[in-house]
Amino acid sequence: MKTTLLIMAAGIGSRFGGGIKQLEPVDNRDHIIMDYSVHDAIEAGFNHVVFIIRKDIEKEFKEVIGDRIEKVCQENHVNVEYVFQDINDIPGELPEGRTKPWGTGQAVLAAKKVIDSPFIVINADDYYGKEGFKAVHEYLVNGGKSCMAGFVLKNTLSDNGGVTRGICKMDAQNNLTEVVETKNIIKTSDGAEADGIKIDTESLVSMNMWGLTPAFLETLEEGFKVFFKEEVPENPMKAEYLIPIFIGQLLDQGKMSVKVLKSNDTWYGMTYKEDVAAVKESFSEMLKDGLYREDLYSDL
Repeated sequence: MKTTLLIMAAGIGSRFGGGIKQLEPVDNRDHIIMDYSVHDAIEAGFNHVVFIIRKDIEKEFKEVIGDRIEKVCQENHVNVEYVFQDINDIPGELPEGRTKPWGTGQAVLAAKKVIDSPFIVINADDYYGKEGFKAVHEYLVNGGKSCMAGFVLKNTLSDNGGVTRGICKMDAQNNLTEVVETKNIIKTSDGAEADGIKIDTESLVSMNMWGLTPAFLETLEEGFKVFFKEEVPENPMKAEYLIPIFIGQLLDQGKMSVKVLKSNDTWYGMTYKEDVAAVKESFSEMLKDGLYREDLYSDL
């Protein structure tokens, strides 16, 4: 069965303002975090990879990342495609002076024409671990419609400052009922807190790893038209169409149900420059423990 890995890479490398050339390798073989995500997705059974990038970074992206990953994918009979997020690709007029991208909802819509199978969507810069890919793949190939990998909050915190996390509320069947965006969550000696309020570190959080179907893209497209009519006029420079917010609205309206699949893996992202060393150290440990090979793709 065809299943797609959709990687949101239009903003790749922008976290520290360095760009693609400055992307930090996380091991001694010059692999970046995205290599590990592609590896884990292929290992889990995904057989189609779509990169969402910007036209202006295409050449650099292919030189630094794309061509190399494409070669690996071909060897494993995985098809690779590129789509482009474009600020002008909108159901209306571009507000004068707008330079900010329209957000993850619009990014995913850029891939609508190349997606004809269930898919998983992830951030390019983040490490999710193997468990989430396996769980989402299994759910989708068994006929599931919409799901989300839920990470344990304590496995997603930074030692170097506060982070924003979408804390999930679920019903007894593990269906998502609400995502509560919680800002400035910091580690404490006995757990975590946000603005002085204690937070349960065993809570599940959303890290933007969704399992969805092509039918969802139709709904997402309709939602973008509504967003453009209702929200853009109020905040033309900064309004963003974001997948978790949109899915939250659909949940409120009873128009969607999302199964939360728990992952016990540690999530790594480079929120702060200081996170880089710790992330590299973690990859070194995973290699030592045999979770991955030095020659990353050789076990596929």
